[in-house]
Amino acid sequence: MSFPTWRLIPPIAANGRLQMAVDCWLLQEHRAGRQPPSLRFYTWTPAAISLGYHQRRWPRRWQELTWQGEPIALIRRPTGGRAVLHQGDLTYAVVTSEGCGNLTAATRGDRRATYEAISQFLVEGWARLGVPLNYGQERSPDRSTPNCFDTATVADLVRPDGVKAIGSAQLRQRHSILQHGSIPIDPSPQLCERIFGSSGRGSGMRCYLEAIAPDSTTLDPRQLWLERAIAVLVEAAEQCFRVRLVRQPLTEAEWEQIARLGPPPLNPEKPALRLS
Repeated sequence: MSFPTWRLIPPIAANGRLQMAVDCWLLQEHRAGRQPPSLRFYTWTPAAISLGYHQRRWPRRWQELTWQGEPIALIRRPTGGRAVLHQGDLTYAVVTSEGCGNLTAATRGDRRATYEAISQFLVEGWARLGVPLNYGQERSPDRSTPNCFDTATVADLVRPDGVKAIGSAQLRQRHSILQHGSIPIDPSPQLCERIFGSSGRGSGMRCYLEAIAPDSTTLDPRQLWLERAIAVLVEAAEQCFRVRLVRQPLTEAEWEQIARLGPPPLNPEKPALRLS
């Protein structure tokens, strides 16, 4: 039996503006019929805080934060939700359309069903890594906090102890969908405390990955954790979406298009920003 082919873009470590530009470009090109559905994983270098597309309030002091000697950039996501700290995390992005993979007629127009269908590969992948995850509850997020990881909604996945493990958000353009999300692997509790006033994301997935990644004196342990997690999640995605993922790096011409497109502006003209 032949499977539909999706594009698997190799992991990219880059600054937040570039990462958001890539996600926007992939959605734009897929919607136009020039790109197949795609899956990618990436990390943010240097650390950054991404703001939800409609988020208009955040502490003024965030504009002066640094981490390990570098400024922490504020980046606008094309998706909704609230602020996410990208330090010690792994981000995934799925670009697809209604009717592709496991997105059937039953999920069309159903926000919760769509989130669950796309997120199923995360649930199954992390289960293989020894981390059982459950879907969040259908409820409105706590608007009193700017931190995405303070509450879990239907868009999110939580551990049995109630800790939010993966925070996701979507952007729909007609029948095309971008869903991306942050998976805390080895976050700094001290940095979370500085930014949000609480450690927020706990120990991340590090404690689980330490048990399965091989010991090595020559490689960065965190890199081993990421590689192991990505490999398992890619395998789970192929099975959940019923597709074949073909590894295909971005070409030089595609990078040029991405650079021209850019990410959403941090300070759109309206509505007015309100810094506290």
